[in-house]
Amino acid sequence: MMIAAVTSRSVYWVLGNFLAILTVCLLLPLGYTLVNGQADPSAFIKASAITMTAAAILLGIGFRRERRDLFNRESLLLVALIWICVCLFGSLPFYFSSSYPTFSDAVFEATSGFTTTGATVIADVDGLSRPLHLWRSLSHWLGGMGIVLLGLAILPLLSHGGGELYRAEFSGASSERMRPRIMETARALWRLYVLLTLVQTLLLMAAGMSAFEAICHAFSTLGTGGFSTRTESIAGFHNIVIEYITILFMFLAGVSFIQHFRLWVEHNPRAVMRDHELKTYALIALAATLVIAWVLHEKVGLSAEASIRSALFQVVSILSTTGFVSADYATWPAITQLILLLLMFIGGCTGSTAGGLKVFRTMLILKVIQREFHRMVEPQGVFRIRIAQGVIAEPAVSGLINLVFLALLVLSASSLVVSATGVDIVTSVSSVIACQFNIGPGLGAVGPVSNYAELHPLAKWVLSFCMIAGRLEFYTLLVLMTRAFWSR
Repeated sequence: MMIAAVTSRSVYWVLGNFLAILTVCLLLPLGYTLVNGQADPSAFIKASAITMTAAAILLGIGFRRERRDLFNRESLLLVALIWICVCLFGSLPFYFSSSYPTFSDAVFEATSGFTTTGATVIADVDGLSRPLHLWRSLSHWLGGMGIVLLGLAILPLLSHGGGELYRAEFSGASSERMRPRIMETARALWRLYVLLTLVQTLLLMAAGMSAFEAICHAFSTLGTGGFSTRTESIAGFHNIVIEYITILFMFLAGVSFIQHFRLWVEHNPRAVMRDHELKTYALIALAATLVIAWVLHEKVGLSAEASIRSALFQVVSILSTTGFVSADYATWPAITQLILLLLMFIGGCTGSTAGGLKVFRTMLILKVIQREFHRMVEPQGVFRIRIAQGVIAEPAVSGLINLVFLALLVLSASSLVVSATGVDIVTSVSSVIACQFNIGPGLGAVGPVSNYAELHPLAKWVLSFCMIAGRLEFYTLLVLMTRAFWSR
């Protein structure tokens, strides 16, 4: 059996370090609470104390660890445990506050935050205290670039074996690095991430947001999360400039950070413009915007500018899986809702903070279908799949097919469980899609102006599982449920 190897002291040591990082992050809203003095700090004090104690215990167990690289199985287990533990311990401030009545609600909210889903169980978001707003948005920002990537950037102890953790969390982005060492890659990505967050914060403040709300919305936008400080989301500001600024940065957050690095650090715009995935991402956004804008103008009667702005905002919000809302699209014509539902599956670019299957995988699926048509016409022919100038290896194709099957399997099973709790079919399916692909708002009872509060606790736990599974792109979490992982 491999259980002893998988649960070595190195696992405890690394997990303890990540909980220590989480403790430091919890001190930020706690410090704001103590300085501001407008809210009870007890929730964050309790959460910090419990998390710090758990971190100390794990570090104590793993102190006499072997100094070696992490095995592949250890890395897979660690990534799954890190995300589960961060969501559980990150839910403690919510649980100890008076705003979340049950532990299920607190875990759902924290999981939604760290996985950048943006689904909430709070009906009156305006009624939350500022420290809770800050923690909700900060969870988006931390989870957007990746909890593990944060650890790789600041923990020297992960310099050995860090590549395995990187591949386990970012399976789609692991084929390309900007720096020879994984720690340098992580630090370069985080520097860009911080810079973009700062720029958006300043622009939102210039557009009329308060400093606090600008910081919270910048955290949520760059993390493609969607938590807002207002119940009506971005629509609550009634500010066209804020909407356009948010559109721009939602779009940028859906672009691979490899391309950001090439543009802002290497100053190589030609390489960025040649990227086939980025061009496809932009074309999908443009095409969907034009169709929806035309429908809104002709069928709903909105002005040309309002139609384009509303369509562009919701298309980019859904495609980047951010989930901000500028209008109640549940009242739009059915064809526009169907287009937005399809965009939920696609998501942003590979290597971005967005969820979904990713644009590259969607392109690859279409290429696979096209190849099968050619094979039907010419059974003896040999057809290779090409995207841009590269040939896609067959293992990547089979891996994609398996990933799509896993996604559909989780979608079907989870929808059945959620519907069994008494939810209608539109709500059950759209809620699973919205959580599985880290979108946030769905359709039906979990639409853009609704929330997940009325769902059964079982449904909330199932959807929390879907959020983590989707954030880790299914393989990393589901492999732990196989006999092969635990057997020799």
